[in-house]
Amino acid sequence: MAQPTTHAEGRARPGADGRDIVLSTEGLTKEFKGFRAVNGVTLEVTRGTIHALIGPNGAGKTTCFNLLTKFLTPSAGSIRYNGRDITGMKPADVARLGLVRSFQISAVFPHLTVKENVRIALQRRKRGDSFDFWRSETVLRALNQEALALVEAVGLSDFAEVPAVELSYGRKRALEIATTLALEPEMLLLDEPMAGMGHEDVDRTAALIRRVSKNRTILMVEHNLSVVASLSDRITVLARGQVLAEGDYATVSKDPRVVEAYIGAGHG
Repeated sequence: MAQPTTHAEGRARPGADGRDIVLSTEGLTKEFKGFRAVNGVTLEVTRGTIHALIGPNGAGKTTCFNLLTKFLTPSAGSIRYNGRDITGMKPADVARLGLVRSFQISAVFPHLTVKENVRIALQRRKRGDSFDFWRSETVLRALNQEALALVEAVGLSDFAEVPAVELSYGRKRALEIATTLALEPEMLLLDEPMAGMGHEDVDRTAALIRRVSKNRTILMVEHNLSVVASLSDRITVLARGQVLAEGDYATVSKDPRVVEAYIGAGHG
């Protein structure tokens, strides 16, 4: 499969072990009125992998995620994407570089069809800040083929003409991923993609994430550890705003500090 286009102007730097690092942080810190929600986090995400960010409640995962996607400004530290310092950039500018976030709460237009939702995302990519709402149906119809290809890619072909409000929660998340893919991300950031799902939707969404990861990098925050175990190439565990452990699932799941954070301290 063809490799994704590198949008950034900088060059990705290799990690200490020779890995091709697409996203990295150094000393990333966020302080709220004297409380450090994220404290000196250094993170490296290897290109072409699925990297999970996990930890017990209050570990700082969401704050870290918001820093990476530029919805929060760091108090200290730096963020680099494809070798380019993006620490001071705005969310929309980072998205244009190919680093795109999919939100925890499903964000689709409920009374538009699946196809129309994806088409709007395509309009944004092709026309910048203009959604072209005033353009004729004839002009917009030219986007339908590409929209339907994305709908098929996320397994929603049978629901292309169905209003989003009528979809199950899991299929709404699939639609959200389709609209995110319409922006042609090189790296996709997923915020708790399995949140609120039943078993069938979890399985379907996990399979979808595995498919869309074939030609891009994924960083996800996820509470479902069975999903993390089955999908992730590498895992970073946060606790109290700091990196507690890192490695594959077999490594981190046996780390006594991780066990204590999840079971001893978290539920004792």
